[in-house]
Amino acid sequence: MRMLSRLLLSGTVALTLPTGALAQTQPESDPAQNAQQQDQPALLVADEIFITADRVLVAEGNVEAYQGDVKITADRVTYDRETGMLTLDGPIRIDQGGETTLLANSAELDDTIQNGLLIGARMVFDQQVQIASVQATRAGGRYTQFSKVSATSCHVCANGKPPIWQIRARKVTHDQVERQLYFEGAQLRVLDVPVFYFPYLRLPDPTLERATGFLVPSIRTTSQLGTGVRTPYFIKLGDHKDLTLTPYISPKTKTLGLRYRQAFKNGRIQLTGALTRDDLQPNEDRGYLFANGWFNLNDGFRFTFNIRTTSDDAYLADYGLPDLDRLRSEVALERIKRDTAFRTSLIHYKTLRDSEDQDEIPSRVFDLYYQKRLFPTSLGGEVRLSFITHAHERTSNEDIVGRDIARATFDAVWMRNWTLASGLRAEARVGTSVDAFNIRHDSEFPQNVTRATPRAALTLRYPMQRREQTGATQVLEPIAQIGWTHVTDDDVPNDESTFQEFDQGNLLALSRFPAPDQREDGVTGVIGVNWSRYAANNWRALATIGQVFRTDANPNFNLTSGLQGTSSDLLLAGQIQTANGWSLAGRGLLNGNFSFTKAELRAAWLQEIVGVTGSYIWQEQDPAENLDEEISEVRLTGRYRVNQNWNTTASARYDLKESEPIRYGLGVTYRNECVQVNMNVSRRFTVSSSIEPTTEFGFTVALTGYSVDGGGQQFKRRCS
Repeated sequence: MRMLSRLLLSGTVALTLPTGALAQTQPESDPAQNAQQQDQPALLVADEIFITADRVLVAEGNVEAYQGDVKITADRVTYDRETGMLTLDGPIRIDQGGETTLLANSAELDDTIQNGLLIGARMVFDQQVQIASVQATRAGGRYTQFSKVSATSCHVCANGKPPIWQIRARKVTHDQVERQLYFEGAQLRVLDVPVFYFPYLRLPDPTLERATGFLVPSIRTTSQLGTGVRTPYFIKLGDHKDLTLTPYISPKTKTLGLRYRQAFKNGRIQLTGALTRDDLQPNEDRGYLFANGWFNLNDGFRFTFNIRTTSDDAYLADYGLPDLDRLRSEVALERIKRDTAFRTSLIHYKTLRDSEDQDEIPSRVFDLYYQKRLFPTSLGGEVRLSFITHAHERTSNEDIVGRDIARATFDAVWMRNWTLASGLRAEARVGTSVDAFNIRHDSEFPQNVTRATPRAALTLRYPMQRREQTGATQVLEPIAQIGWTHVTDDDVPNDESTFQEFDQGNLLALSRFPAPDQREDGVTGVIGVNWSRYAANNWRALATIGQVFRTDANPNFNLTSGLQGTSSDLLLAGQIQTANGWSLAGRGLLNGNFSFTKAELRAAWLQEIVGVTGSYIWQEQDPAENLDEEISEVRLTGRYRVNQNWNTTASARYDLKESEPIRYGLGVTYRNECVQVNMNVSRRFTVSSSIEPTTEFGFTVALTGYSVDGGGQQFKRRCS
């Protein structure tokens, strides 16, 4: 034995222990996995290993024991085969799969490590949440019971300074299978000052991603509803579905919010809503429901739905929900492949605007779209065949204001391009479309209209490239197009294309109306130029200038569309992005009087610690777009990270035309390794018959590390 001992002193030695010596129940509820863990061989590594005269195995110096994903380190380990007891001298560390670490000064365990006593025990979850106790007892390989406990996810300093928060308890039991922590005689302390007392408290351990229980509460104060508290309660209904109930109680409202989620093998659904009784509309039931989801079906089909409804026009604004002025619900079926595209949908609109009558808007819409791509070898190029069906109905049956329209469109177009030796690119398009209309409840138009629209266009481009000495590349591309379209019958109402936009996307289109119910007619010409410059470090600049000319003016274009008359407004568009985080994008329509009829400008400066974005929009008044006054509005949002713990955000929306604010907002967030505090205040100045100005204040405090992801490593606090 002395000779073996001298040999072992010369280096690290590995011995195989009994199979169950390191069996450790994992935080899983699957017994098969636990059995597989215990069947794996155990390995003991130490600087010195010997057997005493009474046949006790002793390992000393950097002792490490392994079995599966369980690792034990200690200063000294003795194993008595007759009694089956393991004695460990510390410091002791037991790691379980990188999720849970058990620390102790000394321990006495059986050979399966399923039962035993640990002195000076401390358990750490995900390298953040820790439970410190005087001693711990393991029982059945599933439960670890701690006595005189302090639990926290805050950084604990060696100088004895108390953490920001901690839970003191007489006893804590950890269930490794259910991954739950059960506290008895628990006391929540903030800076070592008692705040709440709980006779019994249950919390999921941080390794459990989903568990039934309370989520982070929040306080919401508004000038209309007063101060209220939201307390979400999460209910795990299974591995793939859950329900969250959120009571919201204030002196002026009693609301129950809900969110249901379920994941399927081929899709998922989510339902969000609330039921309300409040003083804003006494004795009336209020609420909303948003439902969305998707399912992948056979043969590449995909089914989607997005349903939105609310009890009244003001509910979303009163309760700080998405600020929508129309609710769009849709059920759709689609399939997109390389050479075919199919989509059909049913859509319903509900208006929340005071200026609109629900009975007089097209609230029920049906769409069907199918397109096939062909590549004929005899003609070359590409042929696209499309079939489109659209129908919309109003609930009113009155003449004109209750107009309903159904339309079927067949379209065929051939496209081909050539690149000449000089670098000139030519693109040809030839096609025709047939539209059939059925018009009801409008005596000003015939009930059935059928029209054909043949068309052709030739586009020439001459791209030129220049490389600078700095390595930057410039591309200049003049563009010219000549087009022809003939509409055989235009005696149809403009019911789909009431709003038109003139931009880079439709500069070369033969019809700049957004829908096929209206089409441009006659000969058109387009001239324009594209310019771009690309440099290192993601620096780039783009610009487009273009104008459209036509033989005959189209009266269906709106005043602010920029497309009225025989020559359009001058389209100016561009953007620039610099290497230091600046970006600027703008678009405008410049008329013959050198004034803008419509313009927008967006700017941003984004850095790691600071970010500012802003936008400005301008549009002249246009009765066709329900704009009786011009729009001149600016929006600003910003963020600033004061340090690794403090973040601030701000937002503003201001009406320059009326010289009055629309909405202001300010938010402050403090976050460290164990707590997150959010404070925000906003003021909405909007006034209508159903919406009043309101001020809202929100406040939440989250003790991170348990049911809330804390990201502890990033926000670690210093003891100094």
